[in-house]
Order: sequence, then structure tokens, then C-alpha cells
Amino acid sequence: MSLTHLRHWVFDMDGTLTLAVHDFEAIKRALDIPLADDILTYLAALPAEESAAKHAWLLEHERDLAIASKPAPGAVELVRALASRGIRLGILTRNARELAHVTLAAIGLADCFAVEDVLGRDEAPHKPDPGGLLKLASAWNVDPSQMVMVGDYRFDLACGRAAGTQTVLVNLPENPWPELTDWHVEDCAALLALLDAPPASGCL
Repeated sequence: MSLTHLRHWVFDMDGTLTLAVHDFEAIKRALDIPLADDILTYLAALPAEESAAKHAWLLEHERDLAIASKPAPGAVELVRALASRGIRLGILTRNARELAHVTLAAIGLADCFAVEDVLGRDEAPHKPDPGGLLKLASAWNVDPSQMVMVGDYRFDLACGRAAGTQTVLVNLPENPWPELTDWHVEDCAALLALLDAPPASGCL
């Protein structure tokens, strides 16, 4: 499968299109979550009132981070290049949808994503569950195999693999999850270079 032939791309947000700034261990300590546990899974299992209070704290903490977001290397250029080529673009994030829009505005990419194509933790099951990708595939009327999931972490890749999409790992020097990864590149700039490489090079 050639990346250049895929017309539907979905991106993780934090650490993929932005510089990673979340200190997950600090968040877990602040919310009294065991360090070995996943934040969203742990909060979902709490009694409703306690879960709501901790989600509210998390939302405000993440709002400050969203406002101060900086783009990851090559992210703006990649997304704008894809948009200029008529590629359908989506976001699937474990963050809140409203903060995803804040983040996109902060890094100058808000105009590249339709509002309804940005899914957060309240619009779809959180990754690695494939529900968000399948929801976008249905909305776009496209088979998941014709989609790309781009992310910087195992949850992004596992989500894509479970949904049946192609997967791309960015922003890690090594690939610790080769069984989940179809393409691995240093960053979004390298991904754009891969897309622009002449077909004869064999890169795609």
C-alpha cells in the first residue's frame, strides 16, 4: 500500500502534531492515580461524582497546556501540504474535543480540519479502542484500509491496527512497536519528505 494513494488521514494530537508537554506522572500524582494505571481508564472506573470532579481538574490542567501548544517539527508543513492536495483530515485524541480545537488554533492549523472531524474522549472510546477511527470511516464513507492513523505512541498504532487502517509512527528515534507500525519516520518533516520522494526511490 502506498501512502501517496491514501486520501484519508487521521492524526493524534499531543506529541504528534504538537511538542509533547504532558507530565503524565505529575497528573497521576495530582489525581491520586497509581502510576502504573492509564488515566482515562482509571477515571472511568471511579464513582460518578469523584470521576466528574477529577475530569474537571484534568480539563482545566489540559486547557493551560493547549493554549501554550507549540507545533512539532514539520507538523504544520505536513498538514498544510496534505490539505492542499485535497486529503480528508481528522483528529483522534484522548484529550477533550474543545481543547483539540484550542490546540489546533494555537499551532495555526484550525482551518485544516472540519469541526466534526475532530474527535475527543467524549465523542469516541479512547484509544487504543478503534471506535473513533471506525466512526470517522463511517462518516467519510471509506473503508478503514484506505485510511492512515499517524501517532507517536502505542495507543495510536494499536487503535489503527484494530480498526484496519495503515499506521505511521512519528517523533520517536526508534520504533518499539514494529508489529503495530506500517511506517516509521523521525518526524512530520520526514513524513512529508517520504510522500514527496520520487516513486523510483522505492521509499513508498
